[in-house]
Amino acid sequence: MEYKYDLDRLTALTTEQRNAASRNIDRLSTEGIVRLIAAEDSKVVEAVAQQVPQIVQAAEMITAALKDGGRLIYVGSGTSGRLGILDAAELLPTYGVGDDMVKAVIAGGRDAVFAPVERAEDDYEAGQRDVEELGLNHRDVVVGISASGRTPYVLGALHTATKVGAATIALTCNSPSAMEEAAQVTIAVIVGPEIVTGSTRMKAGTAQKMVLNMLSTTVMIRLGKVYQNFMVDMIPTNLKLKNRAQHIVAETTGVSQEEARHYLEAAAWNIKAAIIMAKAHCSLQQALELLEQSEGVVGRALEIAGA
Repeated sequence: MEYKYDLDRLTALTTEQRNAASRNIDRLSTEGIVRLIAAEDSKVVEAVAQQVPQIVQAAEMITAALKDGGRLIYVGSGTSGRLGILDAAELLPTYGVGDDMVKAVIAGGRDAVFAPVERAEDDYEAGQRDVEELGLNHRDVVVGISASGRTPYVLGALHTATKVGAATIALTCNSPSAMEEAAQVTIAVIVGPEIVTGSTRMKAGTAQKMVLNMLSTTVMIRLGKVYQNFMVDMIPTNLKLKNRAQHIVAETTGVSQEEARHYLEAAAWNIKAAIIMAKAHCSLQQALELLEQSEGVVGRALEIAGA
């Protein structure tokens, strides 16, 4: 089924308007083009800041869902879909979170990550089907990502999420929008017209990347995957990351680099456990028990150990 929407309204979207500042961009020098892009990009930060209350609401919704055993599911097409996939993929090495907790789907499937599958975004039923195949349930939260706010594929996913009782969030760069009507929380970052008309991989894409960073990072911190300001659920899979893990343990506990490595090796490179072992002067088994009691929050585990 092709989702019905008014194509006449497409050109009325903010992201489809012509940018007065770039009407003659094709006549500018290389420096002129770059300076104009930089000037337009500077507007994105303020536009994102305007949506902080909605971002906070969305982050709390996602945190609650993950604590309840649910999953975070990003849905998008084109640039928006690729940004969702990027955010989800980076959570495993950074915070130890895999696709059992955070998933991302894109219109057109895996091939669309590397090459355009433009017609896929119009497939409303594919959006429904793709989230259904994930076993979508009431504990999950679906984040629909679309610069226009009217992508049929994303709307199919959001409407299906609503039917099963899952939480729904819309991330868009237009308001009002069909996605706003379909979601419980809407983050509408109004960045204005692009310097190349309709090229939403630019300011709109930058805004979406910023918001996704803010959402996932805030959620990971709230879930206890950061101690002080260090990534303590990071998976040290290479020499660089092992060196970083050693620095984290030394910095947070005051032990030497050599001692930090000793604790990490004893803890099988579990950074959280190594920190607790060093600070609470306990065994690996005791450190793991403290982490279990504290739901994985290092600061809380150390408080329990101190008590």
